[in-house]
Amino acid sequence: MEPNKTDKDEAIFNSTMKSLEAQITNVGAHLSIDTRARLLYIQEIKNMSDKLRADAISRRISWAAAARQAQETRNLIMGIIRARSTPVGRAFAESMKQEGYSLNQLIALKTVQLNGEQALFSRLSITKQNAVYASIVTSAGRSNAYVSRAMAGAAYAGRGLLFVAIALSTYKIATSSNKAATFQKELAVNGVSVAGGIAGGALAGLACGPAAPICVTVGAFVGGALAAFATANYW
Repeated sequence: MEPNKTDKDEAIFNSTMKSLEAQITNVGAHLSIDTRARLLYIQEIKNMSDKLRADAISRRISWAAAARQAQETRNLIMGIIRARSTPVGRAFAESMKQEGYSLNQLIALKTVQLNGEQALFSRLSITKQNAVYASIVTSAGRSNAYVSRAMAGAAYAGRGLLFVAIALSTYKIATSSNKAATFQKELAVNGVSVAGGIAGGALAGLACGPAAPICVTVGAFVGGALAAFATANYW
């Protein structure tokens, strides 16, 4: 009985360690997915803003129409990109800004920025109103600089973690007596870790509500760890 118990304990220990190793893949994949989504967001809003500015300058549309389209399109792009992010990335984004500004909010904000706290948009000249609209269009093409810098660092971290995960799996396959079986196990455990992480984050988001990044992050980690442990233990 004692040898069997020792073997079982060793198997549980190995499965636990493998599930923790798989979290490297889980975290790396989350960071890579979210940084790609952020880069796509930056590119799309800039392209949108540049086109609307060019259309307004060439008088194909009015500055008022350009500002309205910029506000609507940026919020639409934001929603699409968040849908393509991981639950963790979406929760962090919503915690910083749950919804985009309305056009009236932007007009009020830019009017004060450009003309002082006592300024009223309705009392501005047409030239100054167009300047407010132009500022809205320009701002719609700029992302949060702090977030962009943070995500740039996360991109390097994500690629680094994936590199480490691949290196660990490659080493285990190379030193295994049954390389085909080890390859299949490494692929399965790392794969379900990422899938479990995304599912765990999504479930945590439903339980905790929107804009709860800590809760969702814990859910993603636990979901990935449990999925990897179950797969490693089954194998």
